[in-house]
Amino acid sequence: MTPRSHRAWVLALTSIASLMVALDTLIVTVALSTIRDDLGATLEELEWTVNAYNLSLAVLLMTGSALGERYGRRRLFAVGLVGFTVASAACALAPGVGWLIAARVAQGAGAALLMPLSLAILSAAYPPERRGRAMGIFMGVTGLSVVGGPLLGGAITEGVSWEWIFWLNVPLGLLVLPFVLTRIEESRGFGTGLDLPGLALGTAAAFGLVWGLVRGNVAGWDSLEVVGALVLGALLLVAFVAWERRAREPMLPLEFFRSRAFSAGNATGFLLTASLFGTLFVIAQFLQIGLGHSPFEAGLRLVPWTGCLMVVAPLAGALVDRLGERPFLVGGLLLQAGGFGWIALVAEPGMAYGPLVPPLVVSGVGIAMAIPATQNSVVGAVPPHMIGKGAGTNTMLRQLGGVFGVAVLVAVFAGWGGYESPQAFADGFVAALAGASLLALLGAAAGLLIPRRRTTAAAAAPGERAPEVVRS
Repeated sequence: MTPRSHRAWVLALTSIASLMVALDTLIVTVALSTIRDDLGATLEELEWTVNAYNLSLAVLLMTGSALGERYGRRRLFAVGLVGFTVASAACALAPGVGWLIAARVAQGAGAALLMPLSLAILSAAYPPERRGRAMGIFMGVTGLSVVGGPLLGGAITEGVSWEWIFWLNVPLGLLVLPFVLTRIEESRGFGTGLDLPGLALGTAAAFGLVWGLVRGNVAGWDSLEVVGALVLGALLLVAFVAWERRAREPMLPLEFFRSRAFSAGNATGFLLTASLFGTLFVIAQFLQIGLGHSPFEAGLRLVPWTGCLMVVAPLAGALVDRLGERPFLVGGLLLQAGGFGWIALVAEPGMAYGPLVPPLVVSGVGIAMAIPATQNSVVGAVPPHMIGKGAGTNTMLRQLGGVFGVAVLVAVFAGWGGYESPQAFADGFVAALAGASLLALLGAAAGLLIPRRRTTAAAAAPGERAPEVVRS
């Protein structure tokens, strides 16, 4: 297999895995109202339908990344694919909301292997000067799930039943698995040790923090349960940092954070995802409850927003290689903030759909610009032999950002509105979108800390040394 064909297979298979994981997050959004009616789910249970998956994924990401680095990225990638596929079938067979939430936890565990190892395998396969373009294509394929998730989920929910949104993963997983085992070369990270204390402390800290965020809206932000979970999570995070400073082979080398590109890139990714996931939770429901559209009609009306990722991300990824990450991070998040703020200004129950299209496109273009730049900034800031750990950190923080965003914006929604009437839902939706805009503005501010980058030589010809990248 030539290097080019090898990279093509890696790009295709990791992109499909990312598509499956993202599809399963987004396809649920337009089915939430139907699940609420069919299973008698409360607002808290609907939130758990989304966050059980995100919680499991977030707290196990570093574990998944570390296991892949130790025992082989391809091997654990295949294990994650099998686990994700089986858990999808369990979701489809769920007789009640409790079963569904439990199966979503299992799905998240499989995704915790797929997501960081997809990024690590892809990053290791491409040289730095070509990585941005590959990341753009990777995110463009993922964008198919962003476009198709709400649309396909609406069509299936309305035309068949919501259970079939989970059956989609089963044939796709079975189709991809043989190619993963035969077309991706096995690779491992630097070192052979497994930082078990670090894994335990990091996982427990993430669980405590995420549990507090998810339970805050129901138990009360000043309740003993929530305050205790957040304090315990913070203490365990301090213990994790203290351990990693002296561990012989740390799961997360803390020197990574001395790099502005790594630290600011991860902060930007956290806030971008918080704004995006929180908006995803409420916007499809607004189109149904506030504007009276069916699930399929709601998914169709999200295409101007979600379609931008598939179209713009590959172009932005290629330009990042030439111009650096900062312009795309700052500019993209400003567009995201502007689009969400615009929606907050015009949204009202029973409104025509047309006025929503321009802000949906503006925010979609901004998100598509920023995501590949965020990932490129982080993986480009770590040594090649530690790409897996860098990618795992980035993926974990983005997922934590998603949980944070859903928890915070649902709290804002519940404080200003509810499900009592279309007007009540619209009131909560407007407040939540204003909060999403603020989160994106904070992300743009973090993006300003990304160092400028310039290429000091022309692109290298085949067989020559790659151009030197300088950050200032």
